[in-house]
Amino acid sequence: MSKYSARLKRRVVQDYLSGERGGFGEVGRQHGVGHGTVRKWVAAWRAHGEAAFKKKYSFYDGPFKLKVLQFMRTKALSCRETAAIFDIRNPSAINVWKRRYDSGGMQALEPRPRGRSVKQPKSSAPAVSSKSDEARTKEELLKELNYLRMENAYLKKLDALIRSESPTAQRKKRK
Repeated sequence: MSKYSARLKRRVVQDYLSGERGGFGEVGRQHGVGHGTVRKWVAAWRAHGEAAFKKKYSFYDGPFKLKVLQFMRTKALSCRETAAIFDIRNPSAINVWKRRYDSGGMQALEPRPRGRSVKQPKSSAPAVSSKSDEARTKEELLKELNYLRMENAYLKKLDALIRSESPTAQRKKRK
């Protein structure tokens, strides 16, 4: 959910454009909004009209990012002005694209896979060596035996704890 409603944004822009209430700072103070935010809303309204305040879930591919960067360089525009022209809601994203392009070229502008990467589960048991039981020393075998006993005891306690907290166990206690 956005911090400001579309209705408030429209009202702020209309107050500014009417010219009756002063500049960005004065209109912002009257509505409890920063002057930079008012300036951004007015620029978006001038560039895109009513569509500027509708929710926008955007995905930008590599060629689009390159087109935006080239346009910004040829017209010598700021990130904020370029964002208003292309209806990019976050002007700082253009700066990130510029840094990536300067460091890695076109390939750096391609979108990366989203979401969490799939991680391989870590094994909790010590690494089983390829040695056979006969080739291992008595100390190694005792160490593994002790580890397996502790693991078994832990799992038994965990199971008992889960059973004691289950709803059926609680019903039996009440009676």
